[in-house]
Amino acid sequence: MTDTRKSGRAAGRSLIALGLFMLLGMVGVTALGPWVAPFNPSATSPDSLAGPSAQHWLGTDSIGRDVLSRLIIGGRTTLLITFVAVAVALAGGVVLGLLSGYVGGLVDQVVMRALDVIFAFPVFLLAIAVVAALGPTVPNLILTIAVVYTPRLARVVRGPVLSVKRWDHVEAARSVGVGEFRIAVRHVLPLVVSPILVETSLVLAQTIFTVTALSFLGLGPPPPDPNWGGMLSEGRQFMELAPLTVIGPACAIVFATLTFIVLANGLRERLDVTGK
Repeated sequence: MTDTRKSGRAAGRSLIALGLFMLLGMVGVTALGPWVAPFNPSATSPDSLAGPSAQHWLGTDSIGRDVLSRLIIGGRTTLLITFVAVAVALAGGVVLGLLSGYVGGLVDQVVMRALDVIFAFPVFLLAIAVVAALGPTVPNLILTIAVVYTPRLARVVRGPVLSVKRWDHVEAARSVGVGEFRIAVRHVLPLVVSPILVETSLVLAQTIFTVTALSFLGLGPPPPDPNWGGMLSEGRQFMELAPLTVIGPACAIVFATLTFIVLANGLRERLDVTGK
């Protein structure tokens, strides 16, 4: 193993450790939201647009709600939508990509051309159209995100499968009578996990932006449940009077996105996906 590869994998381990630390901290705080948040996120008070204080660390919004409490509870909604949507997209992408790449032929053509129709539309514009048509609810938002990112993950799965299915150990398993389904799941899929993990981390980062952008436009979870995109939208008109109403959720979005990017870069280096 070359020194460059050794140093790359060492850097990858460090990035993975940092990314996991950031992820566990973020998920831990939001998961414990009801116990960590100092106030009820929906409770109003006469003290509106107040600055930071010992009682309200990040101040209050336009109707006196504690910004920090809404930030913590809002993270639960945003991250829940992100994780569930990407999990559904990953499941669909793995199934379709494995089916397309392993079976090949007409099945490959039909699956990939169908996915190309979705892939042809800009992700964000397609998400706006679907959510606007179905309605801004959490299940519809999850379905929308899953639909728009499934083609991307399917492509990532299909490419390596086309190569791996021709490897000697796969041919050997087929020659001794192992069923095609078992070959695909036990002998092909495990060998394409590395690019799937890296791409999933990147999709998580992009999904955070998609979810918060849709919420910012009023196409996210309806009130009174807080979410980071909705908080940005509500606070933008009061930026000069209470800048933390915008800075708080903006920093949370950047932190969450950076967490998944760090993980993706660490996995890429550690798993040597680029083949350096």
